[in-house]
Amino acid sequence: MGTVIQLRKQINNSYFDLKNSVEEKLVLVEEKIKTKLNSNVELVQKMTNYHIKTGGKRLRALLTLGSAKLCGYSKGGRDINLAACIELIHSATLMHDDVIDLSEIRRGKKTTNSIWGNQSSILVGDYLLSRCFEMMVEDGNLEILKLLSSTSSKIAQGEILQLQHKGGIDMLEETYLQIINAKTAALFSAATKVGAILAKKKSKEKEALEFYGKNLGITFQIADDTLDYNSELKIFGKKIGNDFYEGKITLPVILLFQEVNKIEKKNLTDIFNKNIKSKNNLKFTLELISKYKIIDRCYKKAEHFINLASNSLSLLEDTKEKKILENLTSFSLERNF
Repeated sequence: MGTVIQLRKQINNSYFDLKNSVEEKLVLVEEKIKTKLNSNVELVQKMTNYHIKTGGKRLRALLTLGSAKLCGYSKGGRDINLAACIELIHSATLMHDDVIDLSEIRRGKKTTNSIWGNQSSILVGDYLLSRCFEMMVEDGNLEILKLLSSTSSKIAQGEILQLQHKGGIDMLEETYLQIINAKTAALFSAATKVGAILAKKKSKEKEALEFYGKNLGITFQIADDTLDYNSELKIFGKKIGNDFYEGKITLPVILLFQEVNKIEKKNLTDIFNKNIKSKNNLKFTLELISKYKIIDRCYKKAEHFINLASNSLSLLEDTKEKKILENLTSFSLERNF
């Protein structure tokens, strides 16, 4: 896969190309989010303002806007409303995630639950979801309402499935893919399919963009999980090991468990059975990951989903937006942020 530095030079353009392509609408998405999160309840306003300021890549909003543009949607602002809605679904799941994982830091800043407590964070996450459903109803399209409400259900089930398997180092790769398909890929696929629905495209084109989003999301999550064990990223000052300390079983751990010898397997099992893991435990795990070249194996697994995502766009017209979305598959795998 080359060095992290080479990847950084290679990948950033596709993300920023997409961002630049829909820049004016993305500004309106941000405004829409701020407007929708206005509240007369002081604590709700404080927490939502804080959450907005923590930022994020807005990738799901970009996918909604980009797919709508690719499909020829240009009149009206429904894409803006729905891009904001999809981002708020994502934000709500992050708030709930942080409570479940007892996380204190996200995007380099304190989480809402570490400042205002778990109860407030759960309720504000619910508030965000209620705003999302208001926006779906405002749009008025039953197909979109069904899609996004079903997606919210899938995300919740994915979170529960992951919680069910927390610390289970012998988890099957199939179960892992089931979790990330629900937790991450479902919202990606909804974002890209919404663009096709807005443009009133035929079923084949809607299915193609849905399939693209699904496989892009799987690739994105595999990359995210792999980044957490990639010691090369210390070059950029990125903190690694968050998933490890939280006891999450992700692809690097699953593949590692398949390769290690009996003694190493026992040591790994003992480590992941601990409620509190040490820096030495992480160091031991990272050394094994390096020994068995697990990072490269993870990327190789992800390449399969990159190819599926890219190929799914073949039936769509060749445009600048299509090329950007094709290139974005590489971004999802090779990014370092």
